[in-house]
Amino acid sequence: MSDIATKRRTKVRLKPERPRLHKVILLNDDYTPREFVVTVLKGEFRMSEDQAYRVMMTAHRRGVCVVAVYTRDVAETKATRGTEAGRRKGYPLQFTTEPEE
Repeated sequence: MSDIATKRRTKVRLKPERPRLHKVILLNDDYTPREFVVTVLKGEFRMSEDQAYRVMMTAHRRGVCVVAVYTRDVAETKATRGTEAGRRKGYPLQFTTEPEE
């Protein structure tokens, strides 16, 4: 037998951690027209007319509604673009983001 010790080589494979997701939230206000909110939801979040209307009505009734869930960068970009669309028209439309639990 040989005096040479054999070592086993093991490869450590690190699994990349999934990015934490963030919710985009629509806040209700009493001044932005419903039709405009639906238009923004359709344009920015690629919703159908029916989906956008349901999200808008949920926010109207409950005060807030989760619009979609994305990675942080995408969520913040979409929330900012939706809020800015309202500002350009003079409406207080507001989208926010928060981490998903």
